Amino acid sequence: MNNEPLMTIIIPAYNEAHRLPETLRRVTAFIEARSELLDVVVVNNNSRDNTREVALRIAEQHPYVHTVDQPIQGKGAAVRKGVLAATGHYIFICDADLAMPIEELPRFFPEKLGGDYEIAIGSREAPGSQRYNEPWYRHVMGRVFNFVVRTLAVPGIQDTQCGFKALRRDIAREIFSVQKINGFAFDAEILAIAQQWGYAVLEVGIPWYYGEGSSVHPIRDSWRMVREVLRIRRNVQAGMYERL
Repeated sequence: MNNEPLMTIIIPAYNEAHRLPETLRRVTAFIEARSELLDVVVVNNNSRDNTREVALRIAEQHPYVHTVDQPIQGKGAAVRKGVLAATGHYIFICDADLAMPIEELPRFFPEKLGGDYEIAIGSREAPGSQRYNEPWYRHVMGRVFNFVVRTLAVPGIQDTQCGFKALRRDIAREIFSVQKINGFAFDAEILAIAQQWGYAVLEVGIPWYYGEGSSVHPIRDSWRMVREVLRIRRNVQAGMYERL
């Protein structure tokens, strides 16, 4: 890996000016306490607040923090942009709310997962996982949506929507070169592509803390994601995820 970072942490950020200072304080403190070489890419996803200015200000103080802009709205579009900007051997997709504490990131280091791996995803259902403060109705909605995803597009994976995922950079760039969905269901899409191409996907149990203030609307966005999952199924059946 020469002098490349072990891992690039990608943080898609839409209207996160209120949350980024504390999030990046925790992330930078974690990085500076580690011996591994790590860096960060904050993707400003067409924010309407001063997310970009906050990220740039923090990047000026920490040379391993980088910022890029993605004017196309949607988490999938933002992560795709971050993948192209990443330099780490692995890419780690990280929600701005740090629902999984950043201190748990070593769960995704190769030494913890038996050596160089292809894809590892945070799971709230795998052994070792714990959920904190999650309302019962959000848990039920999540399980129903996962059932839909498993039935239509991604069989066998118990938690496609947890926002914390690690991919080897070469594999991530290959997958995102054909990935099409800009919205929240991009998670299911990249996993459907990975399964179609024969990549191994590890589910890693994590501690996960529910927090208010998510940009995901439980009703409106759930229906939108179901439509996107149907689109993924059609794309798979039509052979639209062939390797370039």
